[in-house]
Amino acid sequence: MLITVFRSRLMPGLRDEYAAAVDRMSELAQTMPGYISHKTYYAEDGERCTIVEFEHEEGLRTRRTNPEHIAAQKLARQKYYTEYSVQVCTLNRESKFKAKEAAAAQA
Repeated sequence: MLITVFRSRLMPGLRDEYAAAVDRMSELAQTMPGYISHKTYYAEDGERCTIVEFEHEEGLRTRRTNPEHIAAQKLARQKYYTEYSVQVCTLNRESKFKAKEAAAAQA
């Protein structure tokens, strides 16, 4: 599994407008081969972090080279971001836990 950690900071006042653009990129990502999931979090200091999971390099490459995604990246650099960083990692180990009560409540 490949995990991309995308951290960014947005220009002041553009969070809602940016969110609309991100919704489209989220829809697009879900159509890529090997897509598993993605989630976005906002920190109290304004940093935004998105974690994207793909099963294999091919899917990640398909997303990275998609013309619509490339255009959105260019627009985001010009209009939305004050800074960003991208880290692509390979999962070496994973462990999980789910309490029985939580599992029953979700059923």
